[in-house]
Amino acid sequence: MGQVVALSSLLEGRQVWQGRSAPAPAGGYASGWPTLDAVLPNGGWPEATLSEILLPCDGVGELQLVLPALARLSAARRQIAVIAPPYAPCVAGWERRGVSMAHVDVVHAPQARDALWASEQCLRSGSYAAVLCWPHQADDRALRRLQVAADSGRALGFIFRDRSHAVQASPAALRLELETEPTRQIRVRKCRGSQPPAWPIPFPFGTP
Repeated sequence: MGQVVALSSLLEGRQVWQGRSAPAPAGGYASGWPTLDAVLPNGGWPEATLSEILLPCDGVGELQLVLPALARLSAARRQIAVIAPPYAPCVAGWERRGVSMAHVDVVHAPQARDALWASEQCLRSGSYAAVLCWPHQADDRALRRLQVAADSGRALGFIFRDRSHAVQASPAALRLELETEPTRQIRVRKCRGSQPPAWPIPFPFGTP
């Protein structure tokens, strides 16, 4: 039987590697949902990086989640790109939420690789404050390219994917999952810089 050694002696002797979580992104952009911002290390959407939103299906409130931030960006005359959405954005609905559609560019990309290419270019360009993308087929390498592009262009990147991808590793700084059962709520799966809360966050219908 090997010798029993106290863990404290190994730590003091620096014989055990102690992992540290990756540092949180530099800043946060308020999401407009106070209960969500309260649990995020940056107090909002992490800037210049990707935020991944996992869904059970389309149309469960994913746009409602991001529209408050998009409204403020468009009010500041900053441009927003919407890449390959599953449905055409409802102009009246977006404007009712305060988004100026004059500052929204919608890009149709029928092929998955085209959507990824367009998203990467928009993120990297520095011309867009936020880029929303629905990359139905994106492996780890493709997501890392988007992450690097968001950092280069200092943009908010939002990617919407099926929740079946939750088991896969992701380079996104923030991963949220929208749940509809037993009630509508947000579960933080990953937030760089801190531990995700163990409890879900209520996500009511209507305005924050």
